[in-house]
Amino acid sequence: MSDQVLAQLCQVLAERKAAAEPGSSYVASLHAKGLNKILEKLGEEAVETVLAAKDAETSGDNKDLIYETADLWFHSLVMLSHLGEDASSVLAELERRFDLSGLAEKAARPKK
Repeated sequence: MSDQVLAQLCQVLAERKAAAEPGSSYVASLHAKGLNKILEKLGEEAVETVLAAKDAETSGDNKDLIYETADLWFHSLVMLSHLGEDASSVLAELERRFDLSGLAEKAARPKK
Protein backbone atom coordinates (compact mmCIF):
# COMPACT_ATOMS: atom_id res chain seq x y z
CA MET A 1 0.00 0.00 0.00
CA SER A 2 2.69 2.55 0.91
CA ASP A 3 4.47 2.04 -2.44
CA GLN A 4 1.20 2.94 -4.15
CA VAL A 5 0.79 6.07 -2.04
CA LEU A 6 4.30 7.22 -2.90
CA ALA A 7 3.80 6.54 -6.62
CA GLN A 8 0.43 8.33 -6.60
CA LEU A 9 1.90 11.29 -4.76
CA CYS A 10 4.75 11.57 -7.28
CA GLN A 11 2.21 11.45 -10.12
CA VAL A 12 0.11 14.19 -8.54
CA LEU A 13 3.18 16.35 -7.95
CA ALA A 14 4.23 15.99 -11.59
CA GLU A 15 0.72 16.83 -12.79
CA ARG A 16 0.46 19.90 -10.58
CA LYS A 17 3.91 21.07 -11.65
CA ALA A 18 2.98 20.72 -15.32
CA ALA A 19 -0.60 21.95 -15.45
CA ALA A 20 -2.00 23.44 -12.26
CA GLU A 21 -2.46 27.15 -11.73
CA PRO A 22 -0.50 28.60 -8.80
CA GLY A 23 -3.71 30.12 -7.44
CA SER A 24 -5.41 26.75 -7.24
CA SER A 25 -2.56 24.46 -6.13
CA TYR A 26 -0.09 24.72 -3.26
CA VAL A 27 2.42 22.62 -5.22
CA ALA A 28 2.05 24.77 -8.33
CA SER A 29 2.50 27.89 -6.21
CA LEU A 30 5.77 26.54 -4.81
CA HIS A 31 7.04 25.73 -8.31
CA ALA A 32 6.04 29.20 -9.51
CA LYS A 33 8.01 30.80 -6.67
CA GLY A 34 11.09 28.80 -7.61
CA LEU A 35 13.70 26.59 -6.03
CA ASN A 36 14.73 29.01 -3.29
CA LYS A 37 11.18 29.13 -1.91
CA ILE A 38 10.94 25.34 -2.07
CA LEU A 39 14.27 25.03 -0.21
CA GLU A 40 13.14 27.57 2.37
CA LYS A 41 10.02 25.51 3.02
CA LEU A 42 12.06 22.30 3.13
CA GLY A 43 14.41 23.83 5.70
CA GLU A 44 11.46 24.96 7.81
CA GLU A 45 10.02 21.45 7.74
CA ALA A 46 13.40 19.95 8.66
CA VAL A 47 13.62 22.17 11.74
CA GLU A 48 10.04 21.33 12.74
CA THR A 49 10.83 17.62 12.36
CA VAL A 50 13.92 17.92 14.57
CA LEU A 51 11.95 19.78 17.24
CA ALA A 52 9.16 17.19 17.09
CA ALA A 53 11.73 14.41 17.55
CA LYS A 54 13.12 16.13 20.64
CA ASP A 55 9.60 16.55 22.03
CA ALA A 56 8.76 12.92 21.24
CA GLU A 57 11.79 11.71 23.14
CA THR A 58 10.60 13.58 26.22
CA SER A 59 6.88 12.86 25.93
CA GLY A 60 6.95 9.38 24.42
CA ASP A 61 4.29 10.51 21.94
CA ASN A 62 5.38 10.28 18.29
CA LYS A 63 2.20 11.72 16.73
CA ASP A 64 3.69 15.15 15.95
CA LEU A 65 6.94 13.56 14.81
CA ILE A 66 5.08 11.48 12.23
CA TYR A 67 3.10 14.52 11.09
CA GLU A 68 6.20 16.67 10.67
CA THR A 69 8.14 13.88 8.96
CA ALA A 70 5.30 13.57 6.43
CA ASP A 71 5.61 17.31 5.76
CA LEU A 72 9.39 16.96 5.38
CA TRP A 73 9.05 14.06 2.94
CA PHE A 74 6.35 15.89 0.99
CA HIS A 75 8.45 19.00 0.56
CA SER A 76 11.49 16.87 -0.33
CA LEU A 77 9.42 15.33 -3.11
CA VAL A 78 8.39 18.81 -4.31
CA MET A 79 12.09 19.75 -4.44
CA LEU A 80 12.94 16.62 -6.40
CA SER A 81 10.05 17.29 -8.77
CA HIS A 82 11.23 20.85 -9.33
CA LEU A 83 14.63 19.48 -10.34
CA GLY A 84 13.19 16.82 -12.66
CA GLU A 85 13.44 13.84 -10.32
CA ASP A 86 11.03 11.86 -8.18
CA ALA A 87 11.01 9.30 -5.39
CA SER A 88 12.11 6.51 -7.71
CA SER A 89 15.58 8.07 -7.96
CA VAL A 90 15.94 8.15 -4.19
CA LEU A 91 14.57 4.62 -3.83
CA ALA A 92 17.07 3.38 -6.43
CA GLU A 93 19.91 4.99 -4.48
CA LEU A 94 18.69 3.43 -1.23
CA GLU A 95 18.44 0.05 -2.97
CA ARG A 96 22.01 0.45 -4.26
CA ARG A 97 23.20 1.03 -0.72
CA PHE A 98 21.19 -1.79 0.84
CA ASP A 99 23.96 -4.37 1.10
CA LEU A 100 26.68 -1.83 1.85
CA SER A 101 27.99 -1.08 5.26
CA GLY A 102 27.19 2.54 6.06
CA LEU A 103 30.77 3.05 7.17
CA ALA A 104 32.14 1.48 3.98
CA GLU A 105 29.79 3.57 1.82
CA LYS A 106 30.86 6.77 3.55
CA ALA A 107 34.57 5.87 3.25
CA ALA A 108 34.15 5.25 -0.51
CA ARG A 109 32.74 8.72 -1.19
CA PRO A 110 35.02 11.10 -3.06
CA LYS A 111 36.73 13.57 -0.77
CA LYS A 112 35.53 17.17 -1.11
